[in-house]
Amino acid sequence: MTEPVVVVGGGPVGLVAALLLARWGVPTVVCEAAPAREPVGSKSICVQRDVLDVYHRVGVADALLAEGVTWHVGRTYHRGRELFTTTFPDPGRSAYPGFINIGQAAVERHLVAAVAAQPLVELRYDAQVTAVDTDAHGVTVTAGGRCVRGSHLLGADGSRSTVRRLLGVGFPGRSFGDRFLIADIRAELPFPAERRFHFDPEWNPGRQVLVHPQPDSVWRIDWQVPDDHDPETDRASGRLDERIRRITGDTPYEIVWLSVYRFHQRLADTFRVGRVLLAGDAAHLMSPFGARGLNSGVQDAENAAWKIAYERAGWAGPHLADSYTAERRAAAAENLRVTGETMRFLVPGDEDQWRRRREILDAAADPATRVAVDSGKLAEPFWYVDSPLSTGSPPADFPRGAAQPRPPVAGVLCPDGPVTAPGAGRLRELFGRGFVLLTHNVDVPVPVDPGSGPLSIYRLDEIDREGVATTALRARPGWAALVRPDGHLAAVLDAPTPDAVTRAWRTARGLG
Repeated sequence: MTEPVVVVGGGPVGLVAALLLARWGVPTVVCEAAPAREPVGSKSICVQRDVLDVYHRVGVADALLAEGVTWHVGRTYHRGRELFTTTFPDPGRSAYPGFINIGQAAVERHLVAAVAAQPLVELRYDAQVTAVDTDAHGVTVTAGGRCVRGSHLLGADGSRSTVRRLLGVGFPGRSFGDRFLIADIRAELPFPAERRFHFDPEWNPGRQVLVHPQPDSVWRIDWQVPDDHDPETDRASGRLDERIRRITGDTPYEIVWLSVYRFHQRLADTFRVGRVLLAGDAAHLMSPFGARGLNSGVQDAENAAWKIAYERAGWAGPHLADSYTAERRAAAAENLRVTGETMRFLVPGDEDQWRRRREILDAAADPATRVAVDSGKLAEPFWYVDSPLSTGSPPADFPRGAAQPRPPVAGVLCPDGPVTAPGAGRLRELFGRGFVLLTHNVDVPVPVDPGSGPLSIYRLDEIDREGVATTALRARPGWAALVRPDGHLAAVLDAPTPDAVTRAWRTARGLG
């Protein structure tokens, strides 16, 4: 198929999708409404470890890691008193830390450079979409006065998505009354690179303040402010300087960016209409506390890219396209549940909620109460254990919505670890170009049909010399796991016969 995939939106989600499709040999045309790239403000700043693996697949992870700030400590305060410190564990043999902080503008800069070096991606600026026509064989998009015919359309054009509006897809949800004043400041602050969250400080009574480090001595400060807050009045009156001085003290500072946001919780009614998929803020909008917005948008892009590639190549069954909404809308709903709980703790809706929050914060010295303090549960990948592409049901007590570790069942993201395999120094580097069958002390001769797409087979007992991945997967002799192109387990098999693997492989391609 020679027609491209049309991607609407030249932000990180759209660019990642285009670069991932290029890895499958799929050409894309990216239509961005802005006349040029606008690197304004930090916006999203926290990149989660598993999302760095996606950035690795498109060739920018090392640059992001080198430029970004790695942090391991989060401190939580109430009225100036430190309640507790959270320390993220040492990543051990993992290639990436739990989180790095780097502004969205920097992420976009690296992605645009990767796009410029990729002949299969055409990035068009000043290409506002005005019409989308779909049929059984593809889409026709009018953007910037030009028509583009494509096999599929990925709408990654943000919360005010034109694609979503033209499709008539609903975007229900709610908005929170309070707003947040966000400033990037450059200053040499006298404390290390760590997250600091202040509940009800005397210098922002009844509300919250969050401080995050960024590269180049830039710090991101978020103040919860009343609905009628005016940043220009704040600046002119000297109140903004007073706010900043509560963080910087007498240290000189420079304001790099200043903005005010209202936070929303919204979820599209569907993520797919025919050959059109929605991703990122076009599909879901959530509070940034916990860094679940852009991280989940990048995971949308990866999920969409391999499924579009399989459809175009003729390797997909009739149910693969439907699985995009089934999986990614469920992921968004879980993120909205988590961030909704956070916002209710940050902005209580009634006196009973306020009273409960005060009780929790006053008693937070007790570790049993401390777990109820909610300043944002940090992002983690969603597990597709209920996906129609997964073989086998999870145990009844499978810990959905809980923190890792989780047992390696179908739907869970495959763990990583050092391996000695051609072209790969760690397990996750084997993923992203087809399905992978991992076995342990057993050979499973699976017949490969050209119409099924690529399948690579590796024995863990031969490539995992240190046993890290083998232990994490709980692999044992005679065991096998089928891994999807996005790194999620499609099946975990205790009796991996060729027929059993073939059935799981068919199910994972939407043929089950």
